Amino acid sequence: MLDVRRLHLLRELDRRGTIAAVAEALTFTASAVSQQLSVLEREAGVPLLERSGRRVVLTPAGRTLVTHADAVLERLELAVSELAGAREGIGGPLRIGTFPSGGPAIVPATLAELAQRHPALEPMVQEIDSTRVSDGLRAGELDVALVHDYDFVPASPDTTVDQVPLLEEPMYLATGTAIDTDSARGTATRGDTLAELLGPWATTPWITARDGTTGHAMAVRACQAAGFQPRIRHQVNDFRTVLALAAIGQGAGFVPEMATARTPENVVLTRLPLFRRSKVAFRAGGGTHPAIAAFVAAARTAVGARGRTSSGSTKTSASSLKRE
Repeated sequence: MLDVRRLHLLRELDRRGTIAAVAEALTFTASAVSQQLSVLEREAGVPLLERSGRRVVLTPAGRTLVTHADAVLERLELAVSELAGAREGIGGPLRIGTFPSGGPAIVPATLAELAQRHPALEPMVQEIDSTRVSDGLRAGELDVALVHDYDFVPASPDTTVDQVPLLEEPMYLATGTAIDTDSARGTATRGDTLAELLGPWATTPWITARDGTTGHAMAVRACQAAGFQPRIRHQVNDFRTVLALAAIGQGAGFVPEMATARTPENVVLTRLPLFRRSKVAFRAGGGTHPAIAAFVAAARTAVGARGRTSSGSTKTSASSLKRE
């Protein structure tokens, strides 16, 4: 009989690439991981791993077993969810991951909604880049997470994680000077292309998210699609800082609509034909868990309420730039 815990280790090795990375993520020693994988090979009766330089790679049989491990672990997650549903009330710790801009914009209202509906829940929030969420969920560090992807940087397929949509919002170009009347209004006119909207800023310094993030990749690829390579001066993940730097003429940057409610007076926002999509992610099979379902419902309520109360302020912020 194959051991489920060892199947989990094999799956993590397939995702993370090295025994050391698996050991660090799951708080084991590297030797313990190696020993458990050796036992799994004996249980399977066929080689599952082979050395490739300093790395260990899965054999075809090992990759086949990982596919079955995904299905087994998803089924176990479903079982845990059903058992949780049989208990009365929703309570206990709920470990929540969020991308930085989701913190002030979504998380507080979501937690307030959760506290009102399910006071026995104990939410625990940590900031995490969307690219690390899958690892955190599989390792059990997170139960649920807010994630996002952008045009030009779609989310990579991951059979170990399920996602449900939460919000789609347009991206804006933030600059310190208006290009024309349409830019000053903060909206793109029908037929505007990225080349037309970004091209005038091809030689301007740019403000992007840190290298290695989806926001950085989106900014670089959007500029490349407009026909130029951005000259990056600043790398910051906080959109408030992006707006503040744009306001003092330090460059152009991208911000999602969610971040524009408190735009500085002398920043021009130009709506772009680009979008960011926010979602709620959880381990595959975990969507019916009462606590996770409660979080999804609360997040959707919070986003809906925010849309009703802030859409006007975003338009006001943008239209006030006509005074430039």
